[in-house]
Amino acid sequence: MIKIFIAISFLFYSVFVMTSPKIIAHRGGTADAPENTEIAIKTALSNQADAIWITVQLSKDNVPVLYRPSDLKSLTNGQGAISTFTAKELAQWDAGYKYGEAQQFPYRNKGVTIPTLEYILTQFPKTQFYIDLKSPDADPVIQGKALASVLSKHNALERTRVYSTNSAFLDALPDNVQRFESRDVTRDILANITMGHICLLPENLDITRWYGLELHRKVEVVEKYTLGEARSAAVLSWDKDAMSCFRAGGNAHIVLFGINTEKDYLQAVELGADAVMVDSPAKIKAFRKE
Repeated sequence: MIKIFIAISFLFYSVFVMTSPKIIAHRGGTADAPENTEIAIKTALSNQADAIWITVQLSKDNVPVLYRPSDLKSLTNGQGAISTFTAKELAQWDAGYKYGEAQQFPYRNKGVTIPTLEYILTQFPKTQFYIDLKSPDADPVIQGKALASVLSKHNALERTRVYSTNSAFLDALPDNVQRFESRDVTRDILANITMGHICLLPENLDITRWYGLELHRKVEVVEKYTLGEARSAAVLSWDKDAMSCFRAGGNAHIVLFGINTEKDYLQAVELGADAVMVDSPAKIKAFRKE
């Protein structure tokens, strides 16, 4: 890590030109349609989303499919882990079954299924996708090879980027697959700025890096003493110092998660975020017009 003090990094922020961040539809816009489905992606794009965030797991036959929870019963009329069914078997479950209780489940029995990543890439050949790897039990190497195979087959390596809270999944990806920096690295840089007012960046700053984290992130701080340790709650928040630090290395792209209110969106604009991840592109579209 390279140490850069915040006082120096202000120079970078002062010349930064504020522009509107790109809108990334979280799970295809989970507040507007059944998440991680074809209809969600279509809805998000119609609401002017610039890119789509999708959650991917590996099926029993090692096919990347779009689904987030650990069990089918959370969102569908099925039950069991994704990894216990083949991709063909997963397609039988109704992915819109539990969406929209207040609206009397408008997507039930409408043919909304769990799609494969390959199908989605063919249906949306020009769309930018951010792929969040969530398999709770996948072998990182097998998953990485399966993902790279699909992306290469459909010439999608340049329009996709991979994220995961599991750093082993990122480390196992083939070199030609674009990825975010690990969540741990991003959080640690932000924590050093927020709590220690010190900017510590990775080596090789000439490499383009992508960072993603919540605008406000609750964490637990552990302080160690001679006679034990103390734990306390804290919140890591992006501010101008943080943006200056991350950009001080150059070639940094910053995506802020959890932007679902006008207040948070306007703060992301002021900070100069490259993109924001939102649950409802339909809602954010109104903020952008204003």
